[in-house]
Amino acid sequence: MVLQQFGEYMSLDDHSTEMNQILDANLPDGETRMMPCKSLSTLIIVVIVLGMLAACQSAQIVNEGEEPMPEPTSVPESAFAPLPQRSGSRTQTSGRVPHVQIGVEPVRAVNDELLRRAFALPDVENRPTIVSLPGTRGMWLSDEIPLAHADAIVSGRQFAHIHPDGSLHAPLPYERALEAAEKGWAERHPWADQRDGWEGLVMLFTPLTMAELDVTFQLIVESYNHVTGRTVQASDFLADGAATGDD
Repeated sequence: MVLQQFGEYMSLDDHSTEMNQILDANLPDGETRMMPCKSLSTLIIVVIVLGMLAACQSAQIVNEGEEPMPEPTSVPESAFAPLPQRSGSRTQTSGRVPHVQIGVEPVRAVNDELLRRAFALPDVENRPTIVSLPGTRGMWLSDEIPLAHADAIVSGRQFAHIHPDGSLHAPLPYERALEAAEKGWAERHPWADQRDGWEGLVMLFTPLTMAELDVTFQLIVESYNHVTGRTVQASDFLADGAATGDD
């Protein structure tokens, strides 16, 4: 492309002879121009072409020296296994902000395991919340993670937060959020319809048994994958120890 542009610039010199004659005719007697028009235009063209070549070479060096950033992708909703129906009566909530459960006491062992699994997810930091009640722990994504659905996050890089009673707010794909609510595992947040990206925001109810925790944690992992575009598997975090899930 640079050579093509050079050819186009050079074609302009075909008119330089006529311009030189016009300029010479208007000079005072005895004076001559220091540089013919054709020489000046050629010099300008050479400078322009050299600048183009240098810019192209620099761009090529930068591109060759950098590894492309992988694009985050979304997990197809069809990949989700159907949720079971949660047993027992439906959890009562405030139905407004602050969006909390009513009359639920967590089981210590289950709640401890919930926290262990949640903060074992790759690149998730355990921080004090920036959007909820005191004592709530924020699930903060490290700055190095590219996000597939940044608009699903309410604030900062805190994609979810866990209340002291073991319930938590997290964004899910919209259809999965509706299913989780229908099956008794969650309730959509009162603000879910107020901004694009928040339509899947839910409160996941406190798991009271290890079996319920497995379902709740599966939804937490789906939320994590939804936001980050990763494909972590919940089964990689069921036993104590370091996570082995893929990114």
